[in-house]
This record gives sequence, C-alpha cells and structure tokens, in this order.
Amino acid sequence: MITDGRLTARGNVVNGCQSLNTILSCSERVKQLNHAYVMFRFYEIPERERADRISISTNSQSAVKPRDLRSNDRRVLTIKRTYEQKYSKGYFVTKRGEEAPADRDQSHVVDLLELGKCLMAWHSQRPNVSHSENKIFDKHFEQLFRRNSEYAPENVHALHEWMKEVKKRWEKSNPLSLNESLLAMRAYAPYHHLYAVSPCFCQVNGIGQGVPNPAATFRKASEADFVSQLVNSAGTCLNSALEAAANEPQPANRVFSPQNWIKTKSCLAGIRQAIAQYFNMLPAMPGGSELNQQLRAALQMEAVQFEDRWAAD
Repeated sequence: MITDGRLTARGNVVNGCQSLNTILSCSERVKQLNHAYVMFRFYEIPERERADRISISTNSQSAVKPRDLRSNDRRVLTIKRTYEQKYSKGYFVTKRGEEAPADRDQSHVVDLLELGKCLMAWHSQRPNVSHSENKIFDKHFEQLFRRNSEYAPENVHALHEWMKEVKKRWEKSNPLSLNESLLAMRAYAPYHHLYAVSPCFCQVNGIGQGVPNPAATFRKASEADFVSQLVNSAGTCLNSALEAAANEPQPANRVFSPQNWIKTKSCLAGIRQAIAQYFNMLPAMPGGSELNQQLRAALQMEAVQFEDRWAAD
C-alpha cells in the first residue's frame, strides 16, 4: 500500500531467513543510529510469466528447488483449485513443508510432488524417471503439465488412490513376498508397481500400447472389488520381471545389478512381458479360468478411454 509516497508491505518473507537473522542480531545497535536502511528490490510486473522468469533467473541459492519455483505456476494452481472444489474435504499441497488444515480428510490430501511422480509413471510410462524431483519439475515439467491445467480432479484422486494401495504392499511385512532387492529400492520401485497396473487394463481390453484413463480404471476396479487383486497381480508381475532379468545370461565379467535394471527402459518391457504371460496363463491356474472371465467382464473399457502416452524423452 502506498501512502504519501511511502510503501507499506505486509505478508510473508520468502527466502529471507539469513537477512532477518542479521537484522535481529543488529537490531539494538541499529536503534542507536540516526540513519539505517535495508536494501531490497521491488518488482511491479503485470505479466505473470515474466515475473516467474525473473524469479528463476535471479535464484542463485541451492536451497530453492525446481518444485518450489513451480508451486505457484498457474497450471499447478488450477489443478489445486479444481481438485479442492471437487473434493471439498480434500487438500492439494503445492509447497514443500506445507501441511493440510486439520479439518481436511487426510486420506484425500494430495501432494504436488507425488502427483508429478505418478503422472510420469502412469501417463508418460516412465517410472524409471519418477524418482527424480528435478527432472519432473525442470526438464519434463512442460510435458507433464502443459496440457494439464484442466487435468480432471477425478484423475488426480484415482492416481492418489492407486498409489495408496501400492504403498500398502511395500511395508515391512512384505505381504507380496517381493524380492529383497526390490524392497531395498523403495524410492524407485513403487512407481514401477504403479506403472504395472495400467498394462493390466491394456491386457484385459486387448489394447497394445495405450494408456488407460486413471479415473475410469479405478472406478471399474472399485465397482468390481478388484482393486486389491489388480495391485497384487501388478506387484507379482514386477517381481517376476526382476527375477527373469536376473536369470538372463550376462556378458563376460558383468554382474546383474537390480539398481541399474530398475532405472532402464528394458525393465519396462520386462514388466509388460510378465503381465502378458500372467494373463495368458491365468486360465490354466487353479480357479484362474473363472477369475479371468470376471476380470475381462468387469474391467471392460471403451477404446476412447485409452490414449497415447505423454512424451517425456
């Protein structure tokens, strides 16, 4: 607010911890001075994009990460607004360290970072990139969010629900008896597990490389009470893909590394192959024929509910 040529500003200090501590430590001595000044820059810019570019260009402190710079992006704020309008008891966390209000349903609290990782694993079909926060909010941000300013809140909710189910299988109790090498990679492998859910719908519906709509998949699976079954099957196929890769002959003087395998595109082909084999063998398993028929009947989707993957490389 400007009054009599004086600017009065009220609000939060962003990235000013060091400056405030310095001012506080010198405050008593400064009070004894007749003339004391605090240097600062003030921008009044009507164009939001130009303001964002200035913030990025003048950021020279490593503590500010790409995710922080994107938290106020108009596309992110649009997703936040539409999600919270659709799920009034939910909350969309955009800033690092932010906590949802106590009156919100914690089961419906979605984090921007987690959404970015899920978008990479599901829509871009690249879970091997999901672990990298910098790549999601820097290199791949435009691909992931450029057309997502109107990303359906139902899809945000569905990815959140699928990921919650996936994480239940990565607890210390190890309910799926996953390979210890996988369990040691909890920062990477759960997103491969999420990725493995989508080819299950492709397989059931006879779709090649399409990506199913998240909201449609979760709705179909929930109505048929197959959410747990699909997440279990996807995890089992991920485990099978790892063990199949570990048993493949290695070049001379080379040792199979699960940590390297999980970060490559070849592991994605292995997961899809394991899923195809699982569904092809399902009718021959004890009780599998009936389960196969139930899955194909309950999870039938329209072709328009599949789309091409979002390019991320």
